[in-house]
Amino acid sequence: MAEAATEFLLNNLKEAVKHHAHLIRDAKGNIEKIERDLNAFQAFLKDTAKMRKKDEKIMNMWKEIHDVVYEIEDVIDFYIAKTNEEGRQGRFAKLLKNRAATLHSVGQKVENIRGRVDEMKEEISAHNVEEDKDETSQIRPPRKTDVVGFEDVTNELKHRLLKETEYFDVISLIGMFGLGKTTLAWKIYNDQDINLRFPTRIWVSVSAQFTDKEIFLRILNELTTLNDDLRAKTGSELADIVAAHLQNGRFLIVLDDVWSDADWERLRAALPPDNTNTRGKVLITSRDKEVGVVASKPRPIEALRFFTKEESWELFRLEALGKLECPYELEPSGRTIAENCDGLPLAIVVIGGILFKSLDSNVNATKREWEKVSKHVSSYIDGEDKTRKRMQKIITLSYDKLPHHLRHCFLYLGLFPEDYQISASKLIRMWIGEGFIQQKDEYNSLEEIGHKYLQNLISRNLLKSVKLTPDGNVKTCQIHDVLREFCRNEAATEKFLQEIKYNNEGTRVPPTSNTCRRLSIHSNFSYFISSNPSPSAPRVRSFVCFSNTNRPLAPQESTKIIEAFKLLRVFDVQPLKFSTIDREFYNLVHLRYIALSFTLPMLPSHFNKLWNIQTLIIDTTSPTLKVEADIWKMKHLRHFKTKASARLLNSTNSSDSTNELQTLSLISVESCTKELPSRARNLKKLGIRGTLSLLFEQEVGSLDSLRNMENVRKLKLVNDEQQGVKKLICLPRYDQFPPGLRSLTLCSTSLSWKHISTLGSLEHLEVLKLKDRAFTGNNWDVKDGGFRSLQFLHIEQTDLAFWRASSHHYPKLRNLVLKNCDKLREIPIELADISSFQMLDMHTCIPAVESAKEIKKKKTKSGGSEFTLSAFPPIE
Repeated sequence: MAEAATEFLLNNLKEAVKHHAHLIRDAKGNIEKIERDLNAFQAFLKDTAKMRKKDEKIMNMWKEIHDVVYEIEDVIDFYIAKTNEEGRQGRFAKLLKNRAATLHSVGQKVENIRGRVDEMKEEISAHNVEEDKDETSQIRPPRKTDVVGFEDVTNELKHRLLKETEYFDVISLIGMFGLGKTTLAWKIYNDQDINLRFPTRIWVSVSAQFTDKEIFLRILNELTTLNDDLRAKTGSELADIVAAHLQNGRFLIVLDDVWSDADWERLRAALPPDNTNTRGKVLITSRDKEVGVVASKPRPIEALRFFTKEESWELFRLEALGKLECPYELEPSGRTIAENCDGLPLAIVVIGGILFKSLDSNVNATKREWEKVSKHVSSYIDGEDKTRKRMQKIITLSYDKLPHHLRHCFLYLGLFPEDYQISASKLIRMWIGEGFIQQKDEYNSLEEIGHKYLQNLISRNLLKSVKLTPDGNVKTCQIHDVLREFCRNEAATEKFLQEIKYNNEGTRVPPTSNTCRRLSIHSNFSYFISSNPSPSAPRVRSFVCFSNTNRPLAPQESTKIIEAFKLLRVFDVQPLKFSTIDREFYNLVHLRYIALSFTLPMLPSHFNKLWNIQTLIIDTTSPTLKVEADIWKMKHLRHFKTKASARLLNSTNSSDSTNELQTLSLISVESCTKELPSRARNLKKLGIRGTLSLLFEQEVGSLDSLRNMENVRKLKLVNDEQQGVKKLICLPRYDQFPPGLRSLTLCSTSLSWKHISTLGSLEHLEVLKLKDRAFTGNNWDVKDGGFRSLQFLHIEQTDLAFWRASSHHYPKLRNLVLKNCDKLREIPIELADISSFQMLDMHTCIPAVESAKEIKKKKTKSGGSEFTLSAFPPIE
C-alpha cells in the first residue's frame, strides 16, 4: 500500500500545483522539494517490493514511508483548505505562516527518511526484480461462464424442488465459506426446468445483519406494488401480508446466507405453515449446519461437499485459461495448484484469476509462472483451521499480485455493506473523486479508465458482475463476503477505511481512529450524530452513509456532520435529508463527489465555491430545482444529476463552458438553450424534464441544441403536462435528435403509436425505453425500414392491445422487457425468428403470457437454447 499511496500523493501534488497555485505560493518551494523526495521513495518501494516481507528492516521502512506520505497529504490539503477559508490578508498572515512552518517541518521529516532510504539502497545488493506487466491493456481470451462441478448435488436439489409434496418444503444447502453455495443456488434459480415450474421466483440475500422489515419489503416488492402504507407497517405486520400472498401460489424463494437459527425463525414468520401450501418451495443457504437442521426438519439437509480432484482441475482450467485448451506443458503444475486448493472453489477461482491475468503467448513463460505459484500454494498448508488460513493467504497472494494502482480501488469496496449491489458508475465516480484514477492519455476519459479497472478486478475474480446495462457493460457488481472481510482487515491495518459501528449501549466498537481516511456507517446513525463530544474525523476523505430509511436532519445535526470533516473528497449521504446547508459546507474545497438529499427548491450559488467538484447528485422533494450556482464556472464538473427539473442559471458570460461535463440530467426545457452545445462540448448523457411541447414547438428553449450535440449518446425526455398549455402531439423530426444517439428514454409523453416511426429512423439507436404511457392507443403496426440497430426494447405502463410486427422490423433485437402492459393480447410470434433474440422479461402482462410461451417453444425448437423467459405474476 505504501507504493500505491506514494504514487497517489505524487499525482495529487502535481494537481495541487497545477490547479491551486494561487493558494500554495508561499509553500511551493517546500512542495517541490517534497515531490523530489517522494519520487525517490517511489523508486525505492518499487525496487524492494519483492523483499519487504522477508526483511524486517525494509518492512519497517515501508511503514515509515506510508505514515509520512499520509502526513504530507494531510498537511498540504489542510494548508489549501485553511488558506482558502481564512484569506491571505491581515490577521490571518500569522496563521498562514504557521501552516508554512508545519509544512516545512514535515519536509524535514521527509528529508530525514530520504537519507536513510539512500543508505539502505546502498546496503541492498543488486536485485533483478521482475516488473509486473501493465495488465490493463493486455488482450485476454474470452472466459467461459459455465458453472463447473457439483452435478450430483445439482441434480438432487432439482429433484427435491420439482418433486410434488404434501407439505411445504424447505430445502437447506449447507457448507463452509467459499464452497460455492451461492453460485450453485443461483445456477438452480436460473435453471430452465425450475423457471417453468416456479414462475414466481424471489432471490433474497440475507447476510449477517438485516431487519425483518427490510427483507419482507424486498419480498413484497416482487409480489405486488409497494406503497407508502406498506412501507409504514411493522415487520410483524409485513410478515402476515407476505404469508397471505404466498398462501396458495407456486413459488420458489431463495434465502441466501442465513447466519443463525434465530435469523431463520424471524424469516419463517413470513412463510406459509407446513400444511397449507404444498406448491411453494424455499431454498436456503447457510454455513451453519444447525440452521439447516432447524429449517428443514424433519427432512434432511443438503451438505455441500468439497470439489473432487477432477472438478478442481476443471474449474481451475476454466478460470486460468478461459476458452483456451490447456497445453500439456502446463497440466502438471496446473493440477498441483488445483489439488492444493483443498477442493475449495473460491480458492480455485481466486488463484485462477491471478494466473488468467498473467497468461503469456510464450508457453514457457506461463509454465514458469504456474510452477512458481504451485510452490506458493503448497506452502500454505499449516495447522488447524488450515483451509481458512490458506484461503486468506491465497487472497493475500492475489492482492499482492494486483498492480498498485488497483489496490486502493479494491480496498475501497470494504466501505459497502455486506451483499450490497454496488452501482458500477457510482463506484467509478467515487474512485475518480478520491483521485485513484489518473488521466494517462487524451484518448481515454477517467470513466473509461475506471471501467477498465473494474473489469480488471472482475476478471481476477475479486469482484462479481451482477447486472449488465442494455449495451453489455457492468451495471452493478458485488464482492464476496470473504473478500470483503479481507478488504476491511487490510484497510484497517493500513488506516485506509473503517465502518462506524455501535453496540446496544450506543458505544462505538471499535472506537473510530483519528487517523482513518475513510468512514462508512450502515445503521444507528442517530448514535453517531448525537455522540458527545461531537464526531470529529479531521483526516477523513470519504464519508458514506447507507441506511434503509431516509432520515430528516435538524439544522444543528447537519452542522455537526459538516464540522466533523474538513478534508472530505467524497460525501455520499443521500439517506439523510438536509433542510438547510450550513455555510461551513462551502469551505470543504476538496470535495469532488457530492450526493445529497434536501428539501430545498434551489441549489445555492455558494456551490460555486466548491471549485474541485466533479460529481454533483441532488435529490430533492421538489419537482423543480432552481440552480442558482453557475455550473458553467465549475471547470471540473463531470456529472450533474437530479430527478427534479433543474433550471440552470443564465450565465452572464456566453463564453463560459466546460470540457469536462459528461452527464447533465434532468434539466428544464428552458435550459436547453442554443448555447448548450458549445458550453458542454463533450456531453454524453442528457436528460430533459418539463413541458416538452414548449420545446418541440420551439416556444421555449432551442430544439436545435439537440441536433448540435454531436457527442450525446444517451437522451432521456420526461414530460410534465402543464395546465393551460397545449399537449404534446408529436416528436421532433428524426434529424433533430443528436446524430450519434444510442439510447433514448421517453416518459409520460402520451403520444400516438403512429409517431414511433420517427424513432425507427434513428439509425444508431440501440436502446429504447418507453415508460409511463410514453405512447398511447390500442394499436401498434410497425412500419418497414426502421429500428435497424435496436437491441433492447423496454415498454412500461401502456394501454397497447394489438402489436403487429415481423422479425425484419427488429433484425438485431436481443432483449425485450414488458411491464404493466395488462391490455396487450399477445406478443408477435414472429419475434421468435430473430436469431439474436435472447431474453423476454414480463411483469404484469397476463394476457400476453401464453404468446410468450409460444415464442419460447419456437425458439427452443429452432435451437435457441440460450433464450430465457421470465414472467410475473405466474400463470398456473
